Amino acid sequence: MKALSAISLFIIISIFTVSLDGQNSVTDKKITASQVIASIIKNTGSALIPNTVDVIKEGDPETIVTGIVTCMFATMDVLKQAVAKNCNLIIVHEPLYYNHTDETKQFHNDQVFLEKRGFITDNKLVIWRFHDYIHSMKPDGILSGMVIKLGWKEYEVNGHPDQYSLPETTLNELLGTLKKVFPENAFYVVGNPDMKLSKVRLAPGAPGSAYHIKLLEDNNVDVVIGGESQQWETYEYMRDAVAQGKKKAVIFLGHISSEEAGMDFCAGWLKGLIKDIPVNYIRSGPSYWSY
Repeated sequence: MKALSAISLFIIISIFTVSLDGQNSVTDKKITASQVIASIIKNTGSALIPNTVDVIKEGDPETIVTGIVTCMFATMDVLKQAVAKNCNLIIVHEPLYYNHTDETKQFHNDQVFLEKRGFITDNKLVIWRFHDYIHSMKPDGILSGMVIKLGWKEYEVNGHPDQYSLPETTLNELLGTLKKVFPENAFYVVGNPDMKLSKVRLAPGAPGSAYHIKLLEDNNVDVVIGGESQQWETYEYMRDAVAQGKKKAVIFLGHISSEEAGMDFCAGWLKGLIKDIPVNYIRSGPSYWSY
């Protein structure tokens, strides 16, 4: 598995500065994947993140970029759509090979892995993960996408896209609103459907039960809208809280639904940064369907 290390990225960022009318914009049509990545990282405003997972997972860093795709997961379907669009730099938020660090030793004889890697190699694609750096943006790029998708900008608390003060509603009514935003979803919910609420916190992805519980302990939080959690952790904490009469609830949207809008936002952000190279967002969609 090829990877562009954090040290290599630091060197590239240090020596590579692209500008257009004084702005940090990529404008050269003959730009390499490593140069695009360096410019993206620079424009997040983040300090260099040590031991980041944001490295090139597959492909040659010196590949000339013909087009860019942003996505939540680089699924086989997304990769095929990218090739059809003549896009060879795939910017993905989550792992390529089924575990957080994309360790592939266990897959060397696995036909699913071999076919996916073969497709990437045959089509000379470059896959770069954009996870730690997009979350480090001010505000967090993934949350910025979510607030747009939810349409809750006016309800943000002090400009924090993970905190909302909604007009008073019930848990059941909130679920109806979310169903309109995520019509394909089946939500996992713990809480009294008739509970009145207004104070909402977002906890997208999988930050862990300790983070969920920390939010739920806050008296200024009525409901947490999360991505996913181990079912023996946050779920059971909430089941006891509800049984004790606590005015609390949790809604799990699913990992992808809780973050994917952030990669749509990412594509729009990149279009303001990268000129003369097509940028497309391709939706991964849910990993599974509910019966």
